[in-house]
Amino acid sequence: MTDLEVGLLILLIIGVIASNLVVLKYSTKFKMSQFGKGHKKTESKPLTPSEENDKPQPNNHGKKTRK
Repeated sequence: MTDLEVGLLILLIIGVIASNLVVLKYSTKFKMSQFGKGHKKTESKPLTPSEENDKPQPNNHGKKTRK
């Protein structure tokens, strides 16, 4: 490897480490609840065939969508 390639590789590694430290510092501003606390578990029952028919269906009116 040439000196230029080694220098660029070192700069890349230092950049990745620095960006990770910045993200960690920024993420400490957000308050996160404890996992499993404060969450209510809602149980959903399966829909009957008549309830499935009552659900609104998406309608594109024959328009093609772009990908």
